[in-house]
Amino acid sequence: MAAPRRCGSGLARLVMAWQLGPQAARPWAAALRPAVGPQARCVSCMVGTAFSGPRLAPASCSGQDSALDRILGVPQPDCSPAPRVPAACTYRDEQTLLLAHTPDMPENPRVLRVALLGAPNAGKSTLSNQLLGRKVFPVSKKVHTTRCQALGVITEKEAQVILLDTPGIISPIKQKRHHLELSLLEDPWKSMESADLVVVLVDVSDKWTRNQLNPQVLKCLTQFSQVPSILVLNKVDCLKQKSVLLELTAVLTEGVVNGKKLNIRQAFHSQPRTHCPSSATEDSNAHSVENPQRVGWPHFQEIFMLSALNNEDVKTLKHYLLAQAQPGPWEFHSGVLTSQAPEEICTNKIREKLLEYLPEEVPYSVQQKTLVWEEGPSGELVIQQNLLVPKESHLRILIGRKGHLISQIAQEVGQDLMDIFLCDVRIRLSVKLLK
Repeated sequence: MAAPRRCGSGLARLVMAWQLGPQAARPWAAALRPAVGPQARCVSCMVGTAFSGPRLAPASCSGQDSALDRILGVPQPDCSPAPRVPAACTYRDEQTLLLAHTPDMPENPRVLRVALLGAPNAGKSTLSNQLLGRKVFPVSKKVHTTRCQALGVITEKEAQVILLDTPGIISPIKQKRHHLELSLLEDPWKSMESADLVVVLVDVSDKWTRNQLNPQVLKCLTQFSQVPSILVLNKVDCLKQKSVLLELTAVLTEGVVNGKKLNIRQAFHSQPRTHCPSSATEDSNAHSVENPQRVGWPHFQEIFMLSALNNEDVKTLKHYLLAQAQPGPWEFHSGVLTSQAPEEICTNKIREKLLEYLPEEVPYSVQQKTLVWEEGPSGELVIQQNLLVPKESHLRILIGRKGHLISQIAQEVGQDLMDIFLCDVRIRLSVKLLK
């Protein structure tokens, strides 16, 4: 696999220059931006798209008004209104510097690590994006869009909330049967080990799964019962009968929230295949996850009912999380929004579109390789990625009639990346058969 090209050289000198100060770094930052030569058209299908937006500042390694430049004290152009801050630095080494920078903590800092758990496609990444205010995590209607743990950071005043957006929790049997990445099995459990709070998401629009917590989620909650947890009923806007929420609340909490019995029996409307406990148990720990009667968790501290797509709904949850932050040092500078590398963000965005537009198992068989990641002669970000497919039929599907599908994917990915990096983006996607 060819390594992604980074324009210019002298990265070590650039890092040393940043340590000396922004003035010393300017010459090296500018030196890392030679013009890009013509690219060879040696692929099955190549699509290039450019988007109009703020140019990469020639004296800034991270783009106009970047988080890294503000940290290092590089003067920003005086413009009104002030541009948004990029969600991540444009290059991997700059993002690494930003993540390693000493947190700019207030006098009384508070911090909270939050693990988001739920079945596949429960809406964890959508909720994370809404909490962060930027679409930095991939989202699609197909399962297993998130392939490994991703980290987001919310910083407001003295509080910092670290979101651990995990893959949909699955069983070892399913992981082996479908040859899925080991990260899909391991990352949710790793997140629990460092979490201060667990947010359990349930998709209430799915009538086949909403009447009980995912067995693997229950197993995880039981093993880490010392970690406080809250229940979030997601996609409530899809319910025609809101009374269903009362039933689900009783079932999924076993009638107990924050140690108190719920008094909602009169509003309860039973349905087939739905279990409602006759009363709250005196010792809920006596139940075992293996017990087929257990479908809920009686130790949730709070319940939230929302649509992750609704900003006002999510604000209530966000304020709650910020209020739960406990005294302690921040882990990141306030300029950090995500720990993802820029190439990782791009790869995830392309995968998001593949899952959205390709049928059935086709998107899961596509392998991605980034070949070019550099700045173009006009200051735009130039990206080239190969999409490798195992079958000729998959290649034809991905390219689409007269190349329309691959062109549409490139255009949408480019627009998303422009919104994340706040610079012009020209992306070329090449489709090839896997040898």
